[in-house]
Amino acid sequence: MKEKIEKILTELVPGINLSSDNLMEEDGVQSLTMIHLISELDIAFGIEITFNDIENDNFRSVDAIEKMVKRYME
Repeated sequence: MKEKIEKILTELVPGINLSSDNLMEEDGVQSLTMIHLISELDIAFGIEITFNDIENDNFRSVDAIEKMVKRYME
């Protein structure tokens, strides 16, 4: 799962620092990229991320994204 998330991120933001714990601010993940990221995660994992989960804490790091995706898959 983590590898798939990392692949999605690197395709959307070439050169992104995947070890960052502040992806949204440090690595320039902007609002349009965020929309694409959410869409790609929905498709890749068969989930539907809701508006309530679209907050920086859930997208701060690869681990945070993975934790959120796992919650949706349960």
